[in-house]
Amino acid sequence: MGGTDEVADGLAGDRALLGRTSTAERVADILRGRIAEGFFRPGARLSEESIGGALGVSRNTLREAFRLLTHERLLVHELNRGVFVRVLAVDDVADIYRTRRLVECAVVRGLGRPPYALDALAETVAEGEEAARAGDWTGAATANIHFHRELVALAGSARTDELMRGVLAELRLAFHVVDDTRGLHEPYLVRNREILDALAAGERAAAERLLARYLDDSRDGMVEVYARSVAAPGAGPGTGSGAGPGAGSGVGEA
Repeated sequence: MGGTDEVADGLAGDRALLGRTSTAERVADILRGRIAEGFFRPGARLSEESIGGALGVSRNTLREAFRLLTHERLLVHELNRGVFVRVLAVDDVADIYRTRRLVECAVVRGLGRPPYALDALAETVAEGEEAARAGDWTGAATANIHFHRELVALAGSARTDELMRGVLAELRLAFHVVDDTRGLHEPYLVRNREILDALAAGERAAAERLLARYLDDSRDGMVEVYARSVAAPGAGPGTGSGAGPGAGSGVGEA
């Protein structure tokens, strides 16, 4: 992320999203989205002055938004230094996948009898395939995130949806430090289609097996690339291990 002027210019357009009922939750929603987009990258320091001025919110409101996002493990507060976008350690990446496997496979296993409401899931598969045809690998990465969100949404549980929102938001922190976005995401577009087809055929057990292998392979690839990234000379903020700006960064496929 650039200097104060760039932050102000980038966020000024978001001010209208606050409306007349500006709240910490709304500010947190904006910042969460900007972190997911990579506007604020892992290790970046968030300036109260520039962000508060761009959004037109009080310092107290902004600090409460920071607190909410710290609770979600997207930000970290360093004493006498400020608030930073969190950088992941290698173990964080592995743990995210451990959580995803538990949740996503359990959702598929518990779907009950077919047919399943797959329209939204099918849209995400088409979204990813279209992005790939256009060579938009950032768009393909986003489509993969949407695929897994919609897969979990099949459970019809607001609590599970909320859990996965946080887990996938953390995963996005990892995506932003990878160079080979295509290499990480392209192979999984076909596998998204395979899982969708299995569910459409009512083959729930087959879909779960496909998903379990998918997540295991994705975890292994992500951890390998991440470990290389943080070991590379000049890796920048986030080299090493831990949870703050001097900590490691992770990356991988959805």
